[in-house]
Amino acid sequence: MLPYRIRPEAEADLNEIYWWYERRREGLGADFLLCFEEALEKTRRHHDLYPLVHKTARRAWMRRFPYGLFYTVEEETVIVIGVFHARRDPHCWQSR
Repeated sequence: MLPYRIRPEAEADLNEIYWWYERRREGLGADFLLCFEEALEKTRRHHDLYPLVHKTARRAWMRRFPYGLFYTVEEETVIVIGVFHARRDPHCWQSR
């Protein structure tokens, strides 16, 4: 399993999403984070399984929540570059 690093922009995405769900229903933010962790573990095990969506960036969809985990693999490390809603402008993450 590859090691990972979450970029600060992705940490900010996670924090924002967590609190959005937590304001909707207590505990839902924690459920979101569990699904994120599950998607991250899958990418660490099978990083080349997910499709390329831009240059070297790949996207793994999260279970239960309409979010994609965007990542690259650099020097045998999974780098999480963002977590974005499926309906968000697909070009907004490409500058990362």
